[in-house]
Amino acid sequence: MTHAVVLGASMGGLLAARALAGVYDRVTVVERDALPADVGHRRGVPQDRHFHTILRRGAQVLDQMFPGLTNDLVAAGAQRVGFLDEARFVLSGHELARVVTGASDIQATRPMLEGAVRARVANHPGVRIVPGCDVAGPIVDRGRVTGVRVVLDGADGVLEADLVVDAMGRYGRARAWLTAMGFDTPDEDRIDVDMMYVSRLVRLVEPFRDKLVLVGPVPGRPSGLAFAAQEDDRWMVTVVGMAGDHPPTDEAAYAAFVERAAPPDVHDAIVTAEPLGPFRSHRFPASLRRRYERLRRFPPGLLVFGDALCSFNPIYGQGMTVAALEAEALRRCLRDGEHDLALKFFRAAAGITDPAWQLNAVADLALPEIDGRRTPSTRVLNRYVARLHRVAAHDPVVAGAFARTIGLIDPPSSLTRPGVLARVIVGGLRRR
Repeated sequence: MTHAVVLGASMGGLLAARALAGVYDRVTVVERDALPADVGHRRGVPQDRHFHTILRRGAQVLDQMFPGLTNDLVAAGAQRVGFLDEARFVLSGHELARVVTGASDIQATRPMLEGAVRARVANHPGVRIVPGCDVAGPIVDRGRVTGVRVVLDGADGVLEADLVVDAMGRYGRARAWLTAMGFDTPDEDRIDVDMMYVSRLVRLVEPFRDKLVLVGPVPGRPSGLAFAAQEDDRWMVTVVGMAGDHPPTDEAAYAAFVERAAPPDVHDAIVTAEPLGPFRSHRFPASLRRRYERLRRFPPGLLVFGDALCSFNPIYGQGMTVAALEAEALRRCLRDGEHDLALKFFRAAAGITDPAWQLNAVADLALPEIDGRRTPSTRVLNRYVARLHRVAAHDPVVAGAFARTIGLIDPPSSLTRPGVLARVIVGGLRRR
């Protein structure tokens, strides 16, 4: 194997490049944006000014790919936050019990996280990152993708490749290319959340006891927030509103919107904090999952990765962790060679995406304000999870099981294991 081209240098593209490095002699990552020399925002990642996290399972995989990465991030100021001992979760209107779970996340601004990964990838032998390079389309020879046409500094060019990876996010090009090549396009699952989030960095006037407070939406109030410690003694305030209930960006209305969801101490900390910049808003219309694993035919030489496969509701903070797990899966698939690589990878990626998508769908469809098809099993799961949250407010075992699940350490099925199921049923009945 000689040359792989990755389209997109966001987190998904960078992690795909790391999986390919060493398997292919050369890996070229092309990116339309100019890239900051160190840490900085860029136009192609409009969500980078909002809350981001790498969950415990994702941190484990990143440390395997880039030994020492998370320790380096923490040394540079990122926060390592223990779920339910240093983080407060208010879900379905209930604050989960405090307990040490072994689940933790890494919190930092998106430019810091992405900049650290980009630097590691760029320093890997055989990898080249080319900014300011737009993609014009694929090169196809007898049904196989053999490269891409690009535009760099106003000049047309060609990058020949044994493998082209579409990691250009939820608006990736692969579906249009499949149509042009005469292939079927994947079915698409969609949950219309009509969400907007408004964020800004602040500096607190007084110390705060938690490193993270996460308040989820509830029926009748489809809004929530994340209040998270960041590097350089800063805090990220990200307020979200779903189903068209969008946060405002003027000070008085914003403070009132925050008060709807925030516990009193969080509200006080936010409204008295020193703003470190203007409000930044970003709209997210729908969660999308493209079922590439169901296709029977797919052109050799092409692969789809990251948000181009599945774009999650960002309120749950699972996107970067899922991308890391997909990179790990891609590396495993490559051990068997290029034959049927795409279909093998899509099946492996589906196994990673399934539990995260299930968690998202259950949470989103628990809100009557969100339009969507609710099967009988979905309704049962919604009632069960609501009861689980209620029991987890006073049962550390149930709270810990839930924290490990949302950290993607344990699968959603762990929440219905006999030990947890009995506590949820009996505890829920007793509380009622």
